[in-house]
Amino acid sequence: MTISIDALKTLPQLDEPAIEQQVKAGDLFLCSGDHAFARLIRWATKSPWSHVAMAMRADAVGRVMVLESVEKIGVRAIPLHTFLFGDQGKRPYPGEVVLARHAKIAAASNSDIARIAQFGIDQLGDPFAAFEVLMIAARIALGSLNQKMPEFLAAPSRYICSEYVAKCFDQIGVHTPWDGRGFIAPCDFAADPDVSAIVRVTAWRGQAGAAGRDGVA
Repeated sequence: MTISIDALKTLPQLDEPAIEQQVKAGDLFLCSGDHAFARLIRWATKSPWSHVAMAMRADAVGRVMVLESVEKIGVRAIPLHTFLFGDQGKRPYPGEVVLARHAKIAAASNSDIARIAQFGIDQLGDPFAAFEVLMIAARIALGSLNQKMPEFLAAPSRYICSEYVAKCFDQIGVHTPWDGRGFIAPCDFAADPDVSAIVRVTAWRGQAGAAGRDGVA
């Protein structure tokens, strides 16, 4: 079902320990931020959703990990606690967060989840060059103009957050609905009929997390 911005006010709200018990591998964190690139994404898509990340469980070490594509860093994996609250100089997501679930991913086999995780992890650790960030910004701008994506701007391995998660899901044939204009955006996940909101996330709020974290890498 479509997830509206009302979810940020009407969904039950849980703190981190309670949320960790509910998270399944492949779950989504849909976010609404108010910083520079987040505002660009929201403007381009005329939507409140500016970032999306994907959860993976690491039960052997007692952690829930968050895989995401982040501006100036690239694709990274961080503990859920760090994503929500920050830790040792790392900033939390500066905005509102909803835990959401894709029905087809939730029903996927363990081997399919492993394929998603393997692809997601294979993208880790390669920071983006300035021109790559500019190409992503160009895709976002095209989205605001409702233009088809030119082939030379297509993302080969440098993804906005939502392109990254969509590519992970593509590994098992789960495709995010998209009209081919501009870029696959966080709001495309919110509009996917297979995606439903679970709970609001209680994230840390404070000046230290107010800047430097965008929905693009």
